[in-house]
Amino acid sequence: MLFKEFSKYIKQIEERSSRLEITRLLAELFELLESSELAPAIYMLQGQVSPKYAPINFGMAEKMVLKAVATAFQIDSKSVLNKYQIQGDLGGLTQNLRAEFLSFDENDLTIREVFDQLCKLASASGDGSQEEKVSILRSLITQLDPLSTRFIVRIPVGALRLGFSDMTILDAFSYWIKKDKSLRPQLLKAYQVFPDLGHMAFMLKSNGVEYISKVEPTIFTPIIMMRAERLSSGAEIIEKIGPCLVEPKFDGFRLQIHKKGKDVKLFTRGLEDATNMYPDIVRGVINEVAADNVILEGEAIGFDIQTGNFLPFQETVTRKRKYDIEDKAREIPLKLFVFEVLFLNGKNMIDEVLTERKKAIKNIIKRDKNLSDYTVFIAHDEVISDAKKVEIVFDDAVTRGLEGIIAKKLDGRYQPGARGWNWIKFKRSYSSKIDDTIDCVVLGYDFGKGKRSGFGIGAFMVGVYDEKKDEFQTLAKIGTGLTDDEWRELKIKSEKLRVDKKPLLYNTDTLMNCDVWISPKIVVEIKADEITRSPVHTAGRIMKTSKSGNAQEVDVPGYALRFPRLVGFRDDKLPVDATTLEELIKMFMLQNASK
Repeated sequence: MLFKEFSKYIKQIEERSSRLEITRLLAELFELLESSELAPAIYMLQGQVSPKYAPINFGMAEKMVLKAVATAFQIDSKSVLNKYQIQGDLGGLTQNLRAEFLSFDENDLTIREVFDQLCKLASASGDGSQEEKVSILRSLITQLDPLSTRFIVRIPVGALRLGFSDMTILDAFSYWIKKDKSLRPQLLKAYQVFPDLGHMAFMLKSNGVEYISKVEPTIFTPIIMMRAERLSSGAEIIEKIGPCLVEPKFDGFRLQIHKKGKDVKLFTRGLEDATNMYPDIVRGVINEVAADNVILEGEAIGFDIQTGNFLPFQETVTRKRKYDIEDKAREIPLKLFVFEVLFLNGKNMIDEVLTERKKAIKNIIKRDKNLSDYTVFIAHDEVISDAKKVEIVFDDAVTRGLEGIIAKKLDGRYQPGARGWNWIKFKRSYSSKIDDTIDCVVLGYDFGKGKRSGFGIGAFMVGVYDEKKDEFQTLAKIGTGLTDDEWRELKIKSEKLRVDKKPLLYNTDTLMNCDVWISPKIVVEIKADEITRSPVHTAGRIMKTSKSGNAQEVDVPGYALRFPRLVGFRDDKLPVDATTLEELIKMFMLQNASK
C-alpha cells in the first residue's frame, strides 16, 4: 500500500469519535495490507517504529522537526517558527506549506519505504546524527503528498496520538477475521503473553487464527504481569481460596527477569527495559540462577549494608536512574526475591500449578543464603490453612516493615495481565477505613492562576480504569498538596502527552472538562480522607434517560475522593495497572463497613 493511501485511513480515524467506527476502519485497513506491511503500519499508528516494550527514541524535538520543515521548503527558520506559534499544530503547518509547494514532485512511497526511513532516522547516532535526522525527514516531506506530511512530522515528536488503545487494535483484529468481537478474549490472552501487536498481525495474516492458541513465552519479550485481588482479613482469604501459600509483600520494584545463557534483561511492570539501571541484579542472576533459559518474576528491594535491614520504597526508588548507576548500586544494593517462574529451559511454566512452579524455582536458586553476600533469593513462603495463622503472619510482616502478605491458590495458574483470585493481597491499610492509597491515571489539567501561572498548571484530573468498558472514568480534580517541584514535574510530564481533543477512552462530565487533555500515561499515587459520591464524577456513575427522553441524567452518582493529595509518581506502573473501578468499589464497601 502506498503511504498516501495509508494517510487517508489515518485521517478518517482522526476524525471519528466512535470507537466502533475506528475499530471497523482498522479492520478494513488490516484486510487490505500485505503481511509485510502490517507490523510497520501498526507501529506507525501507535507513533512508533517498534513494539511498546522496546521503544526506539526518535531523538527529535519540535525545534528539530521545524528545522527539517524550513529546510524542505527553503524558508527562514524564524518564519516557520512564527507560523507554528500561531497555528499550534506541527502537522497542520507542514500540510499547508506542502500544499503551497505543489511544484515538488511527489514520489509514490510505500508504507514499507517510509517506515524504513523512519527507522533509519531513529537509529542515527553519534557525530552528525542531528543533521542526518533532519535530512531524512526533509527528504520525506518533499516526496510525500500534503496529507501524508501532516502525519509524518507528528510521529518523531510523539504527537500522532489517534486516541485508541491496544484493546481497540485487538478488537480490530477480531473484526478483520470474524467480523465481530468474538475473538477478543483469545486475542487478549495471546497479547498478554506476547505484547507485540505488529508481530501478532503478521502472524494472523500468515498463519490464520490458529496462531492464537500457539503463543508461548519468548525470552526477551516481556509477559504482561499478573495482578492480585485484595481482601481485608485472613478469614476472607481462607474462605475464598482455602489452604494457600503465603508470601511477604515487599515494598520495592517488581521485575521480570529474562535470562538466556549469560545474557539478562530486566523489565518493569510497565514493560520498560530496566537492564542498565540495575547492574547488581543482572550480575546476581548470571551468577546465582542455575538455568540456561528462564523467565522469572520477583521484587527488588533496597538493602541497608550498615544495619542489615530492608529500606522503604522511598529510598529503594532512588535506584531508578540513568546516571551514576554503579555508585548508587554500591550505596544502596538491591536484593531480588523471586516468587515466580514463567519459562524454564524450553518449558512453558505459565499453565503449571503454583506448587509445581515453586518446586522449579527451588531447583534453580539456593534457598538459604546470607543476605550480605548474595543478591538473588527465594521469597519465603508457607502453606497455611488457618485464618488466625494468616493474621499472625500478616502482623509479623508488618512489624518487619513490609507492606503485608500475598496469599496464593495452591493449584492456581499464572494469569498474564489478569487480576484474579489465584493471588490475593492483604495489606495493613485494607483493615481500616481508607488509609490505603489509590493509583490513578492523570487525564488532563487546568491552567494555573496566581503563583501557579508560572507553572502553567493549577489542577489536574485523575481517573480509574473500568476494565469491562475499556475506559477511564473520573474520580477527582486535584489542586492542592503538591510542592513546587511536583507541579513542575507534572507539567513537564504532561506537556509531552498533550492531545488536541479529549481521548475516546475518557468518560467525563462536561462540568469536569480540562483546559488541556493528555494521553493516559501518567500514573500517580493518591491519598484521600474518604471515598464519597459525586454526580459530576463518572467512576461507577449510572445514567438514565430523562422523562422527556431528550437527555441523560444521573441515576446513581459516581465515586469521588474527599481531600485528595499526591503521594508520588508511579513510573513503574502502566495505566491499566492503576486501581480499577472494581477495586475502588470494594474499597468503598470496606470503608463503609468499618463505620
